Amino acid sequence: MNNQHRYVSGAIDLGEVKARAEAREQAVAAAARPAGSGPAPFITVTPENFEVEIVRRSTQVPVVVLVGTPRSPESEQLRTDLEALATAAGGTFIVGYADADATPAVAQAFGVQMLPTVIALGGGRPLTQFEGGQPLDALRSWVDSLVEQVGPQLSGLEEAPAEEPEDPRLEAALAALNTGDFDAAIAVYDEILAETPGDTNITQARDTARLLKRLDPVNQTEDPIAAADAAPGDVEKQFRAADAEIVAGAPERAFDRLIGLMTAQPGEKARVRDRLVELFALFDAADPRVTAARTKMASALF
Repeated sequence: MNNQHRYVSGAIDLGEVKARAEAREQAVAAAARPAGSGPAPFITVTPENFEVEIVRRSTQVPVVVLVGTPRSPESEQLRTDLEALATAAGGTFIVGYADADATPAVAQAFGVQMLPTVIALGGGRPLTQFEGGQPLDALRSWVDSLVEQVGPQLSGLEEAPAEEPEDPRLEAALAALNTGDFDAAIAVYDEILAETPGDTNITQARDTARLLKRLDPVNQTEDPIAAADAAPGDVEKQFRAADAEIVAGAPERAFDRLIGLMTAQPGEKARVRDRLVELFALFDAADPRVTAARTKMASALF
C-alpha cells in the first residue's frame, strides 16, 4: 500500500524554528571541526544554507536531498538510513534533510509533490529523484551508483585552510537571516561593502540575501515559473521565475529567460542587465554557465 504524503505548501510555522536551530547547531559543530576535516556528512537544509551547502557543494561531491516530514514513517526511516550511509561514506557524498513542514520554500524549489522525495544533485543541478521509501540495500545500491557515476566528474572536497577571524558584523547578518529579517542582513553586507567594495564573498552573501528575500514564502502568491510563462512580457514575473530557477539548480534556464527578455523588452535592457549581473555574482566568475551567459548578454545588449 502506498502511504506517501501529498505535499501541500503552507505558511512557515514553529517547525521552521527547529530546522533553523538544527542548522545553527551544525554550523557551530562545523566550526569546531579541525581545518581540513571537511563538511558534515548530514545537514539540515534551510533557505539560508541552500545555495552554499546544497547547490555549490554539489559541484564538489554528489549531494542527496531528502525532502520529508516527521509525519511520515517512510521519511523518518529514509532520514536514518541516509544519515548512516553518508556518515560511513567518508565524504564521497553528502545528505541534506529538508523538513517540508518547517521549510516549505525548499520543497517548493524542487517542485516536490509527494513526501518523502529524494533528489540527487551533481554539478549544481538535479540529476535524478525518487518518491517514497526504499529498503536499505536498494538505497545503498542507488547511492553507490550515484557516487561511482557522478563523483569522478566533480572536483571533490578541498582541504579547508585555516581561516582568519570573521568580521563580527557577519554574526549579526546571520542572526538576521535566521529570523527572516533579510533587510537587516542586506544592510550589514552593504555596510561592509562600503568599506571593502571589492570583497566578492560579501557581495555574493548580499546578493544571496536579496534572492532569499524575493523568494520568501510570505512574498509568494503564485507559482513564479507558471506565472511567468503565462505572461512573457511581464518583467517582474520573469525576474521572480529566474530567482526560482536559480534556487532549483537551473541557472542556465534563468539566464536564458532574462536574456530573452532583453530582446522581447528592449526598453528594459538596462534593468534586466542589472538583475543578470546580480545573479551572475551568485556563482564563481569562471563558471562556464556564467561565462556563456555573459557572452549571450553582450550580444543581446548590442
